[in-house]
Amino acid sequence: MKYRIKEVSERLALPVSTIRHWQSQFPNAIKPLRTVGGQRRYTDADLRTFKEIKVLVYEKKLTISEVRSQLNERPGNGAEVDWSGKTILLTGGTGSFGKHFCKVLLEKHNPKAIRVYSRDELKQFEMRQEFNDDPRLRFFIGDVRDGNRLRRAMEGVDFVVHAAAMKQVPACEYNPLEAVKTNVHGAVNIIDAALDTKVSKVVALSTDKAVNPANLYGATKLCSDKLITQANAYSGDKGTRFACVRYGNVIGSRGSVIPLFKKQRKTGSITITDDRMTRFWICLDDAVKLVLNAFRYMEGGEIFVPRIPSMRITDLAKAIAPECEVKHIGIRPGEKLHEALTGEDEGRHTVAYKGMYVIMPASSWWERRNYIDAKKLPPDFVYTSDNNEDWMSVEELRAIAYPNGIEESAANLKLVS
Repeated sequence: MKYRIKEVSERLALPVSTIRHWQSQFPNAIKPLRTVGGQRRYTDADLRTFKEIKVLVYEKKLTISEVRSQLNERPGNGAEVDWSGKTILLTGGTGSFGKHFCKVLLEKHNPKAIRVYSRDELKQFEMRQEFNDDPRLRFFIGDVRDGNRLRRAMEGVDFVVHAAAMKQVPACEYNPLEAVKTNVHGAVNIIDAALDTKVSKVVALSTDKAVNPANLYGATKLCSDKLITQANAYSGDKGTRFACVRYGNVIGSRGSVIPLFKKQRKTGSITITDDRMTRFWICLDDAVKLVLNAFRYMEGGEIFVPRIPSMRITDLAKAIAPECEVKHIGIRPGEKLHEALTGEDEGRHTVAYKGMYVIMPASSWWERRNYIDAKKLPPDFVYTSDNNEDWMSVEELRAIAYPNGIEESAANLKLVS
């Protein structure tokens, strides 16, 4: 329904002047549509917001500033998230992404606390030392398979970043039931704990391998994505919101091929599975930025996909080890020639928005406030590493992989040998 301002006034039993004043005071929460002639048309979502403001102002006696603060924390307003004073639970927090996320949040956003939740006490000890015992970091030993422990760890938490997973393809293939317990059952435990403790927002990290999965790891992450995005069906109109981010290989992470090529470089030869292979690449800064943007814009059920460059595996080899012999070993089980960040069946639900692609939920539980200026993409849209418009050059990747120069790295190799 679309309502004129007079109709809103009558439904709320408030003067038109009050409606106009509240709209001017809460521009992030109330976003009326405009007719060709410039007339305001309010939606059902706007009407619900006005009713909420009326309760907060007249019944709870909150000031306009206090109401604004409360509404700004509500999912879907598109406002910058104020991380100061917030408590975040970060699963898998001792990994490459987790440590960089903590670094960015602590340096730029000053949260009240980040609870690093993981299984490895040694990695937590090393991370505690790396961050100089920052009192805002709290270290929780726990496994996402343990629902009771997760529930205890989420008490008093505002936001959850779910990065814990079994990620190594061969390990998942050889230990399939363990992969299911961590990646699938773990996602269920995240959902249940977040709903029970009334967490505001949950963002889970996905992977390109969840699109048309060719291995068990991808299949478990596809299932996890579906569980996370559909969990909004349980949260109600004002409950916990769930969303995912999905990206490709992370430059500099422990699981990427770059550390392997650097190690192989010392032997004088590197291994490539197939010359035709292409991959998406993202740096840790952009991965963290994507997660922060997901918290800002999410309304529940989305999968946020960054626009990132591709690179040919042969160019990657030239960037990391230009002097080395290349040996071809053939594609491994579960490996793809090219990566995809959106699937064929997701195109009709995908929009371009704020420099990202956003896969909207097929089932929507509430009227959307954001995405008004989003660009609808063709129903057959797919985003794959071989058909990407943005390609990373050998020089660009080399500058990232060897910030001090490849010549200095070569000199260090000679010293090591």
